[in-house]
Amino acid sequence: MSRSSSTPARAVADLPAAVTFLGFSLSVLNAQKLAQTRPSARSTVLVSSCVPAPYFGPWPTEVPVRIHAMDDPVFHAEAAHALVEQAPDAELCLHPGDRHYFADSSSPSYDSEAAGLLLRRTATFLRAR
Repeated sequence: MSRSSSTPARAVADLPAAVTFLGFSLSVLNAQKLAQTRPSARSTVLVSSCVPAPYFGPWPTEVPVRIHAMDDPVFHAEAAHALVEQAPDAELCLHPGDRHYFADSSSPSYDSEAAGLLLRRTATFLRAR
């Protein structure tokens, strides 16, 4: 299977044209790929992970992206910084702490303050779109 044809693309084929893609941890791969390859992507939010933009091709200039991670350690920091440099409207939003699944309330790594900050930052980002 090539990088351009995948189950995620088929799964969202019937969605409205302008969609925001959001991914947590491993699901960032699907969200990022769709944001970079679906012509009508509105925006994307990537939490606790990302891959270098060239993996899926150039970052579309019209798609804003927010990458959220805890600041110690910043997961995939090199890829996140590279993506922020490449995408015209990109921001790396750091949250205090050192947990990967900080926003998952079912995880022992859950951090309610960081999850709340993620929610507020994401809501502000989406309202602006």
